Amino acid sequence: MPLHVPPAPAPALRSVRTALGSPTAVREARTPSLKSAQTPLSPELPLPVHVLEHVPPDGGAPRTRLTGWRFLIKAGDRAVAAGEAMLTPDGWAFSHFFEGPYLASTELALRQAESLTTPYQPRLLSVPGLYMLTLWLHGDITADAASGLLAPGDLLVPLAPAPPGIAAHRPHRVADLLPVLTLRLSPAPLLKSA
Repeated sequence: MPLHVPPAPAPALRSVRTALGSPTAVREARTPSLKSAQTPLSPELPLPVHVLEHVPPDGGAPRTRLTGWRFLIKAGDRAVAAGEAMLTPDGWAFSHFFEGPYLASTELALRQAESLTTPYQPRLLSVPGLYMLTLWLHGDITADAASGLLAPGDLLVPLAPAPPGIAAHRPHRVADLLPVLTLRLSPAPLLKSA
């Protein structure tokens, strides 16, 4: 079943398009593929980027917040980089272009998600405390992409490279993966010296 990709805010898309049209922004980016592209570049497949801010140890609802929109930058039919717009006090602004393993991993996870029988709204969820990025498949396809409520039945697909002990590209229900994340994000107990 196809994914229901939410539309990005027009100013976020406009900021990335403007940066793609700026020789300075492209030249200063650490993205060789953008500099060497022989075909026109276009920002496609917008994904809202949420950050996991707090996982209550008592099993309460985790808190996330929207921090940006990520676009796959395509040259022809292949993604060569990603561009991100971030939310600032003045609205949406271009943040940066990048390449790296999360680009191919995101594309793979999206292809895998397209083959699922349940419709989902794709998002990205960053877990900074674990240096982890997941494709978040939200079950409410009509939800506002800025809302950050993780539902127990939503799926999280860790992108490669994933933290040790967490399999990349394997979908996990939020209710199953959240306890693992909670345990890993909890501070280690202090040992008393004798």
